[in-house]
Amino acid sequence: MNRALATLVLVLGLTLAASAERFRVVEWNVENLFDTCRDAGFDDREFQPEAQRRWNAPRYWTKLRWLARTLATLGGDRPAELVALCEVENDSVLAHLTRRSLLRRLGYAYVMTHSRDPRGIDVALLYQPARFRVLSTASIRIAPPGRHLRPTRDVLHVAGLLPSLDTLDVFVCHLPSRSGGSGAARYRMAVARRLRAAADSLERVRSAARILMLGDFNTEPDESPLRIGLRAMRPDVSSVGPADLYIVSADLTARDGIRGTYRYQGRWNRLDHILVNGRLLDSAQPLHLRPDGCRIAAPAFLTQPDATNGGVKPFRTFLGPRYVGGPSDHLPLVADFEWQQ
Repeated sequence: MNRALATLVLVLGLTLAASAERFRVVEWNVENLFDTCRDAGFDDREFQPEAQRRWNAPRYWTKLRWLARTLATLGGDRPAELVALCEVENDSVLAHLTRRSLLRRLGYAYVMTHSRDPRGIDVALLYQPARFRVLSTASIRIAPPGRHLRPTRDVLHVAGLLPSLDTLDVFVCHLPSRSGGSGAARYRMAVARRLRAAADSLERVRSAARILMLGDFNTEPDESPLRIGLRAMRPDVSSVGPADLYIVSADLTARDGIRGTYRYQGRWNRLDHILVNGRLLDSAQPLHLRPDGCRIAAPAFLTQPDATNGGVKPFRTFLGPRYVGGPSDHLPLVADFEWQQ
């Protein structure tokens, strides 16, 4: 290759690299984001000023400031395009977070579920309207697989148009708690199977479906709901199928021995996940996950020393009924995609 041709190839390569823009996604369980008012029809009594937790206005607004500071920091030089939140109570807390905190300057809009969870817990998606234009929203309700089980959170499905003019289908979910025994385990499997059916349906109706699933699955990567119900795999397989689902958050670590997003009795758990279909792993596609683009976000202000077990643990809001004063008992996940202009 002569010098002139080599220079041309270099210039073209730099031009193409410069035209690739970041598209950032955040997932975070924000630990019981309740306001201080009674929500009719739901059991939110423990988060009232007169209850044992003494959940009052100063504590509520302190938590909102923590969440806003964290989300603004995680965006970097510009806001994250999508933020999936678990454990939000209602529209009021999201309106306060997006319009009456530091986030008001960032221009987020939001959509959320209104499910039948007895405590009034829901999931939500914050988004940047200029970079993700919502086309449709739906709540997927999964009935309990037994009369004695309480209804779980609905799954939020949002279809949106990307700057590349491609459609991205986003599912935000919060599967039933691990504390519910075998019944909750069956319920997690039922939700996972329903998610898989929704993904398969999109593969049939979209010419090239781009599917993103994220949230608190209350499931380790190798447990049955992900492995069997969703038929999800790690992305280190030899060949990637465009319609297959991959857990890109499965084996992440961070500083100070952090090996998950939630710590229980000194053990790190991988319960929060980001999944994509194979099409979003293909670097030839207009939108794709960057190599090593998924990480646990663990800035120092989100953790505190674990005096009992060593290392660090999330700086949570409550430990049982005792107020600790931090933002959440979970750490966020961040995934960086890129799209070609």
